[in-house]
Amino acid sequence: MSAVQADPSPAGAQPPSRQASAPVPAQASAQASASEIAAKADFSAIRYAQCWEDADILVQALDVRAGHVCLSIASAGDNTLALLSRGPRRVIALDLSQAQLACLALRVAAYRRLDHPQLLELLGARPSTRRHDLYAACRPDLAPAEQRFWDAQGDALAAGFGAVGKFERYLRIFGGRVLPLLQSRATRRDLLQPRTQAERERFYDRRWDNWRWRAAFRLFFSRRLMGLLGRDPHFFQYVTGDVASALLARTRYALTALDPLQNPYLQWILLGRYGPALPYALRAENFQAIRTHLDRLEWHARPLEEFLADAATPRFDRFNLSDIFEYMSQENYAALLRQICARAQPGARLAYWNMMVPRRRPQSLAAQLRPLDDLAAALYRQDKAFFYRDFVVEEVI
Repeated sequence: MSAVQADPSPAGAQPPSRQASAPVPAQASAQASASEIAAKADFSAIRYAQCWEDADILVQALDVRAGHVCLSIASAGDNTLALLSRGPRRVIALDLSQAQLACLALRVAAYRRLDHPQLLELLGARPSTRRHDLYAACRPDLAPAEQRFWDAQGDALAAGFGAVGKFERYLRIFGGRVLPLLQSRATRRDLLQPRTQAERERFYDRRWDNWRWRAAFRLFFSRRLMGLLGRDPHFFQYVTGDVASALLARTRYALTALDPLQNPYLQWILLGRYGPALPYALRAENFQAIRTHLDRLEWHARPLEEFLADAATPRFDRFNLSDIFEYMSQENYAALLRQICARAQPGARLAYWNMMVPRRRPQSLAAQLRPLDDLAAALYRQDKAFFYRDFVVEEVI
């Protein structure tokens, strides 16, 4: 989740990055929170410097239109910005983490101040020797708390701030240190050659899927190592079953059923940077649409439960809920769904992912929420962020 607290005034009067007030200390925010995970995990550092959820399927699932009011879990900001490309009336981003919202704030400043190639350089998606200069161009659009946060991140800015999260460092260890021990340089290079699906399946079975690959993958992506190096041990409280084997099966799907040449998430894991494929919010064709609508965005460091309980909170047409439900009990999940329905317009849509914990509308909410299972299943088959176990789309009745 996310980072720097913003004033709750309506979007549009000023650039959102100028609405930020003094940040709430992470510990104090957690103590006041009604969110289950906030009392357990540390949200003081950047966990995700990129949004590891496929905005292509999110945008299709939510079908955001002009006039819509959207609520989005901020994470690093990419998918929140992707929603802006569709021209909604308002987007409100929430996160528990001050550091995550700092990532969103810097992205907003970059879309305002830089051109598209410069944005890619600052993020680390393209090589650059001038990232500090690019940051200096964006800095005036940041609030004082955000400036202090990023001024202290000199090495991160020099490397590209899209690579500095705990999860990105974890994946970089795998792609840069572990994978070369498992696959030759030629095999890794050949993985990104044009092939049909049948050819990709043969390549995987004959050249990629050796015993070293399977053993190392299961060890590196075990619950213990992922909790220690990549996520947080508390994120696994409700996880059951063999995590690594499920991820291995999804990885085979990504390397065979999907085309690695069109998969920016896979390319970043393998190369430590994006190749020719880019996520939705970073593509040139979406840059201007996002930039045009930045004044419709605001963000707040508040737990979702607390925000929805506020009498001043508007009703929403669309909800990007990331994978927040797998960090809470089934009872808390159902209670939060009820809160969401109470703040939703009729016909509102919810989209969220399950990575390791199954969460779908309980039968007790059948009169309030309708699963859009056919749509969700079709989109899940296209999901380039392949490590998720399920993608859920539901509609408020």
